[in-house]
Amino acid sequence: MESKLTRKNFIFWVLIFGIIGAYISFDMASYFDLEYVKTRYRYLEQFEAKNSFLAATLFFVLYVLVAALSIPGVLVMTLLGGAIFGFLKGFLLASFASTIGATVAFSISRFLLHDWIRKRFKIHLSSFMRSIEKDQDFYLFSLRMIPFFPFFLVNLLMGLTKISLKKFYFISQLGMAISSAVYVSAGSGLAHITSTSDLLSTRSLLSITFLGVLPLLSRWIVAMCQKNRIYRLYSRPLSYDADLIVIGGGAGGLVTSLVAANAKAKVILIEKDKQGGECLYTGCVPSKSIIRSSKIMSYLRRASEFGIIEAQGSISFPSVMQRTREIIKKIEPHDSSERYRSLGVDCLKGTATIKTPFMVQIDNKEITTRSIVVATGSRPCIPEIEGSSEVGFLTSETIWSIDRLPNRFLIIGGGAMGCELAQAFQNFGSNVIQIELADRLLSKEDDEVSLAIQEKFKEIGVDVLVGHRLLEFKKNGKQKFAIVQRLSDGTILKIAFDQVLYATGRSPNVENFGLEEIGVKISQSGGIAVNAYLQTNFPNIFAVGDVVGPYQHTNMASYQGFYAATNSIIEGVWRLAADYRAVPYAIFTDPQIARVGLCERDARAAGIAFDVSSYDLTKNDRLLAEGEAFGFVTVLTAEKTDEILGVTIVGHHASEQIAEFVFAMTHRMGLKSLSQVNHIYPTVSESNRLLASSWRSQNISKYLRIILVYFLKIRRG
Repeated sequence: MESKLTRKNFIFWVLIFGIIGAYISFDMASYFDLEYVKTRYRYLEQFEAKNSFLAATLFFVLYVLVAALSIPGVLVMTLLGGAIFGFLKGFLLASFASTIGATVAFSISRFLLHDWIRKRFKIHLSSFMRSIEKDQDFYLFSLRMIPFFPFFLVNLLMGLTKISLKKFYFISQLGMAISSAVYVSAGSGLAHITSTSDLLSTRSLLSITFLGVLPLLSRWIVAMCQKNRIYRLYSRPLSYDADLIVIGGGAGGLVTSLVAANAKAKVILIEKDKQGGECLYTGCVPSKSIIRSSKIMSYLRRASEFGIIEAQGSISFPSVMQRTREIIKKIEPHDSSERYRSLGVDCLKGTATIKTPFMVQIDNKEITTRSIVVATGSRPCIPEIEGSSEVGFLTSETIWSIDRLPNRFLIIGGGAMGCELAQAFQNFGSNVIQIELADRLLSKEDDEVSLAIQEKFKEIGVDVLVGHRLLEFKKNGKQKFAIVQRLSDGTILKIAFDQVLYATGRSPNVENFGLEEIGVKISQSGGIAVNAYLQTNFPNIFAVGDVVGPYQHTNMASYQGFYAATNSIIEGVWRLAADYRAVPYAIFTDPQIARVGLCERDARAAGIAFDVSSYDLTKNDRLLAEGEAFGFVTVLTAEKTDEILGVTIVGHHASEQIAEFVFAMTHRMGLKSLSQVNHIYPTVSESNRLLASSWRSQNISKYLRIILVYFLKIRRG
């Protein structure tokens, strides 16, 4: 079936290119020139008088071909129709012929170009297609009425949508009727027209364009009415105390307030506890601190690999935790209210409640504002497991308060936090049992990434139980047990432990500060629903960071904060859409995992055609010298191009190594550009260039290879 379809496509393309070739070879463009038509006008008029039906048929067929193949000359054909056949007959011929021609072009786009364009330009077209497919009928009608919008481009774009052939025809027929009538009418005075610019006055063209823009204008008016309807219950203050109020002093809130303050906006930042948020006090900073200590312990155990004999060390867990607290204190001033006040941000401590879209209450004080940014973060998600309260449990927020190393440490969850802490505590000397419901750790990543981490965990002794469900906890005296079910065969396991950690994700903080009362919409994932501009259903209320989800990373919150701040300042004038295409993240296991853009699993799910290039980090000279030769670099590129769609790195310095790819993707540089970058030797980042160079050598045109072979052969004599 596929081969037959291919042959049909081939024959069709040969036919099309044959017609186009004939058009060029025989200089048929001259036959559609206004001056030529005027010279042949009398002859054509006489021919129509003697052969009325034949003339109409030939005109109709030729018009359809010109329109279908997007050959220049449609305008001249329309004028000629009015001149030869009169207004009514000329209008009917031109109107139906142009619509049929457009429908043929639409069909060519859909059945011959659809897959190629979708695959080649999927990333670039995705946002546009999502917006147009929501109301494709409306956009088609509007574009058909605008004479300045290219005829062929409408046909091409609509062929990519799901609009039916029948609907496309009738909407096109209706939308092009006015412009067809105008040009056919103008054709009655063909003898007096010296150029196509004489057809219509600027006023006439603007009038027609206005008719096309009118539906779009109407939609804008409706949108404004809907916007006003949202605010109908709330009165706008005559003046505002602030340009922007930011609720939450985590990463997202801090960046938002700083960007707005740098733009000379009056910004008020409200935080009920300490500025810095989860990342500083219970997330990124403390976790990376203990990961560093655990890394030192792992090196001590591996000392003989580096020629160091009898290296010994024992863990003082209270000292490790004390070091963590000291590091937090060192970083704390960077996010302090004192520093931000010096940068122009009015920092207030207290509980904020949104009373209206234009007013926030902090404790008993009411403050009016033009815009609000919600950056309230998230909290640990605690599953309802029977017996949890009896055995006690830790979360990603409470684990930093312990000073005693657990002997048997049970970790529930195989995500980033669960994996980072599982490895760290195993290196400290705990016997870690990690339980994950999915069939592998880090289920959002590709299979080879999960397998690489599970292999390392097995080496150091972490007992990984993937595909297991936690049923309940039991306590017998001082003994604590977890009852676990193996999903593959239903086997029930009884696991003894001393401490249990819930690393089961985080839930957005959306309750108890006024969102429900004023009607801010919540997404299916439980976070605040926002558009590409970080706006909620109230255009002057924005949200960033963990409270939005699903990307709960500090750098993501900071990135969103920039757009929220900018859009809050220029709201109503212009908007900037956040582009998540090149936002990276890392998991700080050993080896590290870093990723930006798409992985293979995501690309397949999205139906994006891609090529894969890989580099084995076991070959990297620097990693070999450091004794860390493990991992790989995987790069996804758009099919048959060097456009980078995504990068995944598993390796010793992955979080640093990926920066070069992030830069390249941000500035739309491909692998060809990266292959020309000179790197210091020996470095881990040199692997990036080697991968890019390998891609380039493998993708040299086969014809260029043949030329090079013969060229070099000739040079050798």
